[in-house]
Formats: sequence, C-alpha cells, structure tokens
Amino acid sequence: MKKSLRQIMVVSGVVASTVGMSVPAQAGLPFFSDDKKQEVPSLAPMLEEATPAVVSIAVEGTQTARREVPEMFRYFFGGPQEQVQERPFRGLGSGVIIDADKGYVVTNNHVVDNADEITVKLKDGRELKAKKLGADEQSDIALLKVESDNLTALPIADSDEARVGDYVVAIGNPFGLNQTVTSGIVSALGRSGLNIGGYEDFIQTDAAINRGNSGGALINLRGELIGINTAIFGPNGGNVGIGFAIPSNMMKSLVDQIAEFGEVRRGLLGILGSDVDAGLADAMNVTVNKGAFVSEVQPDTAAHEAGLQAGDIITAVNGRNIHSFRELAARISSMGAGAEVELSILRKGEKQKISVTLDDASDSQVTAAQIHPALEGAELANGEDDDGNQGVEVMELERGSPAARIGLQPEDVIVGVNRQRVKTVAEFRSALDESREVIALNIKRGNTTRYLVIR
Repeated sequence: MKKSLRQIMVVSGVVASTVGMSVPAQAGLPFFSDDKKQEVPSLAPMLEEATPAVVSIAVEGTQTARREVPEMFRYFFGGPQEQVQERPFRGLGSGVIIDADKGYVVTNNHVVDNADEITVKLKDGRELKAKKLGADEQSDIALLKVESDNLTALPIADSDEARVGDYVVAIGNPFGLNQTVTSGIVSALGRSGLNIGGYEDFIQTDAAINRGNSGGALINLRGELIGINTAIFGPNGGNVGIGFAIPSNMMKSLVDQIAEFGEVRRGLLGILGSDVDAGLADAMNVTVNKGAFVSEVQPDTAAHEAGLQAGDIITAVNGRNIHSFRELAARISSMGAGAEVELSILRKGEKQKISVTLDDASDSQVTAAQIHPALEGAELANGEDDDGNQGVEVMELERGSPAARIGLQPEDVIVGVNRQRVKTVAEFRSALDESREVIALNIKRGNTTRYLVIR
C-alpha cells in the first residue's frame, strides 16, 4: 500500500504528511439555533456548504525501485550495473475542488505521484476518473481535472491575512474515513527548515491530521480555503497536534502556472544569502533580528537589474514580513517568471522598497533529465570555470545515475556542445536540441579540459 502521507525524520521518530492551516482572526465562532434563547456555537451550517468541495482520492500505479549491483557480482557474472524492480501500489489521499466549472481538483504531488489511475470520490458518492494536468514535486502540489456537472468548489482566501490564533478546520480522508472534520487554531506561520524537502513556507496548526488527510482542505470559519494539508510531525506516524499546510496563496500561484503551461515556471531573484539572527544583526549594526541577508547578488539577474546589493537585508515581500532566507526562497519560487515583486529592504540602516521583475528559474537551473535522458541525475545551473569563463555547472550529481556513468562529476563546467560555445543553461538546452545523435560535451574540470561523448 502506498503511503498517502510523506514521512520525515525527527529526533524521536518519523513524521507523516498531512496537516492544517490558518484563518482570518476576524471570523468569530458562529452560533446556530432555531431558538434565539438556546443558541449554541456550531460549525455545521458552514461545513454543510464546504464539505462537498473536499474529495477522497484513490490511486493505483507502479513504483520502480533501482538497486545498484555490487561490483564483485558484476565482475564475476557480468550484467548491468543496477537492477530495476517494478511493484504495483495503491494509495488513498484527499483533494479539494477549486474550480467547479473547469473541474479542477488540487492535491499533494505525493498523493498522485507515479499513479497510473486516479479516482476521485465526491461526498455524494459519485466516482470520477481524474487526469493529472501537472505537478510540482518541490512544493508538493498537483492539479487534477475531472469531467462532471454539479460540482462544488471552495472559495480561496488570502492566506497572508491569517494570524496565529485564528480558528481553522481540517477536512479530509484520514485512514479512508471520508469527510472527517477536525478543528484547531493556527499555531504558527512561515514555518521552514523542517527538511521535508523542496520549498517550505508552511502554516502550522494543531487541528488533528492523520494519514490520508494529505491534499485535503484547511479552511477558516467562513468556509474559505486557506491551506492544503501536507505534513505532520508524529513520532509514531499519528497526530500529536503539530501539522503543516501549504498556504492558499502559494498553492494558487503554482496551480495557475500548471493550468497555463502544464508545469511550474519558477521565478528567480538571483541572490545568495542566509538568515538574519542576533549575531549577524550585531555584526551589521542593525536592529532587525529576522529576515534574509543578501551576501551576493549574481550578475545579469533580476536582483542585479533592480539594484539589490550585497549587505542588504530583505524584510518583507509584497508587504508581508519574512523571517528567514528559506521563507524568502519559497515565496519567490512559487511566483511565476515575470512576476512583479516589491521587496522591503534595510540598507545601511535605512528602509527602502525595491521593485523586481523575476527571471525564469528554468533558464538558469534545471534537472538535467529535462534536457537529455543521458544527463539524468545531474542538477545544472549557470556558472563559471576557474578562469571566470561562463558555462553550465554541475551543481549536484546522483551516484550511479546516467549522468555519472557518462563521466560527469560535481563542479564540472560544460562550456561547449559539438564545438559550439555555450554560456548558459538556455544555450545548452538549445545546442542539444540542434545536435545530432552523437553529442560531444566540452568540459572544464579544474585546470583541465576534456570531452565527454554521448551516443
């Protein structure tokens, strides 16, 4: 059985994936009764409107497991360097209808990853086959489409308005128990550094979340979607009152890109940096203890064009305060290429605002498999060799991957393809598209130059 909740390691155990999110503080507890004198607080009227928009998702598919064959066995018996095994799986999760007319359903990527067949079950018992329009592994968001009339969608709230202490309600399919509702509050905002993977800017909640809640809704007391349940901390894989949800604003930005392009086209700022803490604040003689410190502005990037400088401290994005460099990265990456962003910065003790038009991250850093199958396992980015010549740098390399087997190494800089000079990932991609069956990569490795041939 495929797990519908991601698991992450903590000091005392594992963490499963699912969770809750936030609500506007101005929403008070609703009262309900036919008799004004007997009024009692109840969420029932709101939930009667909201729950038809939350669905359960069943998936079936095949997982491929790769295992490297020990060198001793290859030496004596020959054969491939790795064994490939395929295993069928089934899994359960949750989803949220966000557009009734178009049949759009949003869920977590890990719920539908590798699924060959996806079935969406509505509250009224209807079962619909779903098509995956696209997904983003780094943010754990996937967009599905179903064909049916009389669907109900949840209105999407502005998650930037959520405040710690707001009441929230989580709706999902824990352990296959359809339409389970739990309540709690927003425990924290802008959570990152959890090592769940990818881009983290979570809303934390104490609403009870368990396996199967992944992809479900976190709503406010007006019945508006403020988050997609994604992960929980739990030493034994169960709820302990600490869960995390993807904010609705982040989700909507990503889903809009998937709907338009079939993929996420991330925005890119073009800076390196770190968190602001008390030590750094003291060293820089500033009064802020939170934010993103800019240690380097990369040339020919959006940040460079906008006038950001090394030593700047970014304190807010579009008016919303940020607490860390990770949070800044998550917010920027969820915005599409070309998005207009207003950054609040502190420069030499003076507050300023800078407008930035984001670059397209796909032009500067990609998974190499997106360019050529033989390069699978490598992460490529714009870089330069030891002599300062621009090229495409191998940032990371998976051991035993196709890219490693052709001879690539971390920190290699690709400067040419079939004697054609390339300086950026975009030029590299274009050169490969125009190349013939045999491809010769010109590599700078330290002070040496070599060619790697792909056939």
